[in-house]
Amino acid sequence: MTAMSMIEAINSAMDVALGRDPDVMIFGQDVGYFGGVFRATDRLQQRYGKTRVFDAPISEGGIVAAAVGMGAYGKRPVVEIQFADYIYPATDQLISEAARMRYRTGGEWWSPITVRSPYGGGIYGGQTHSQSPEGIFTHVAGLKTVIPSTPYDAKGLLIAAIEDDDPVLFFEPKRLYNGPFDGHHDRPVQSWAGHPDADVPEDHYVVPLGKARIVRAGQDVTILAYGTMAHVALAAAQETGIDAEVIDLRTLIPLDLETIVASVSRTGRCVVVHEATRTSGFGAELAALVQEHCFFALEAPVERVTGWDTPYPHAFEWEYFPGPLRLGEALKRTMRL
Repeated sequence: MTAMSMIEAINSAMDVALGRDPDVMIFGQDVGYFGGVFRATDRLQQRYGKTRVFDAPISEGGIVAAAVGMGAYGKRPVVEIQFADYIYPATDQLISEAARMRYRTGGEWWSPITVRSPYGGGIYGGQTHSQSPEGIFTHVAGLKTVIPSTPYDAKGLLIAAIEDDDPVLFFEPKRLYNGPFDGHHDRPVQSWAGHPDADVPEDHYVVPLGKARIVRAGQDVTILAYGTMAHVALAAAQETGIDAEVIDLRTLIPLDLETIVASVSRTGRCVVVHEATRTSGFGAELAALVQEHCFFALEAPVERVTGWDTPYPHAFEWEYFPGPLRLGEALKRTMRL
């Protein structure tokens, strides 16, 4: 076990995948010689050569289209979209090609591609470097969506994604790259060192897709979160003193509905938190599922704490983020009912 930051764990996952499988290749903007804008692919080109780790033109549609073709040919490409805000030019390739490949060919071909992308705010990146578009892709049948919250999960989930035979979108909360966000400050803690989830095996392991993690056990209310918001949920539970059970979903599609239903059926209350905008966000799907499966156990309506329904407000970034205060107010409301 080695203490790793999330960015180091992601780098280690790709290192392990490249070393184990000659069909794995990595490409995208600046991922080769430069090692990626956040250094996620640092030293991988030097280690595995320019035919397996290489740069691509500034063409997100072209990057994903090439990956779809390589996947159909039998390769396992891992591509980086430099920021999730730039993934939109590739939506046709993701939705119309990658997601439908297995179905439209009757299982003859498939699309074992992984699309990595930093997402969310927290680095003062403004409107075009801070978006959270996961809800757009969870709507698409055939795509899997993964969002880690710790270095340990990041490595294990990324290896699982690369080894999966279906297309996986791997959104990385860039606010957590170099240190855990404790929910109380506008900057992450400076290092993951000493954090229990920063102890990461150096060799191969997987965290299965579709399996949530109970981060904090509790009896009074269930908080459903993912990515950075898993840390906010912990902070809110600690600040309010409410005996909240915090579930880190880890993968949105496939979703671990069994763990969610078991928790809410026991606590009788549920609060959903995510950074993306409220309307048509993934929290709406979670709330609907909880209502469908846990209706007779619920003691209060399902609460949602989210970003605003507005273009990303750079000038009010920290007001936009759900924090412990807003989440704590929702927890107190649901406990009063």
